[in-house]
Amino acid sequence: MAERRPSPGEPIARRAAALASDLKATDIVVLDLRGVTDMTDFFVIASGTSDTHVRAVAEHIQAGLKEGGVSTTMTEGLTQGRWALLDYADCVIHVFHPTLRQFYQLERLWGDATPLKLNAQITQGA
Repeated sequence: MAERRPSPGEPIARRAAALASDLKATDIVVLDLRGVTDMTDFFVIASGTSDTHVRAVAEHIQAGLKEGGVSTTMTEGLTQGRWALLDYADCVIHVFHPTLRQFYQLERLWGDATPLKLNAQITQGA
């Protein structure tokens, strides 16, 4: 496999996954999309347990990244809480209500992407 070029999206993705874990998001996955699409380099996918939880997780990620000097280029779905999308150009974060995550199955849709290894506390929503 060819070596992947460095991306400013990777530290954003890793930080976003940790922030999602802070608020007990579940099934947190980071997909490395370099070489798969030019749209973005990383997806972070996480689930909340309710509309309120989805909003809270997305807002926590947004605030935590902003503290580190990283601002979104676009957000979608924050008010509804079913599927919040935070676009950081090199990293796009998806926080889903479980039923929508199962419906859209982004992990399967982007099956050619390489999942990043995260520590078990993050992936399990510790």
